[in-house]
Amino acid sequence: MGNDTEGTNIMVKLDDLLHARRMTLTELAERVGLTLANLSILKTGKAKAIRFSTLEAICRELDCQPGDLLAYLPE
Repeated sequence: MGNDTEGTNIMVKLDDLLHARRMTLTELAERVGLTLANLSILKTGKAKAIRFSTLEAICRELDCQPGDLLAYLPE
């Protein structure tokens, strides 16, 4: 049984990291080999999941740790 609210307590802090690195979403998409649309879904928090390979590529390009990108917000 799926839960529509599953994962909604996870916040993606991609905007903050991009701003700190002075990088655009388009530039990151090109560097990690994702479409701008898919990266935008992740950035807006609408993604249901993220592949480890994608997480690894984002962390490599933004020189960050997974914990810098994701935050858990308790209810």
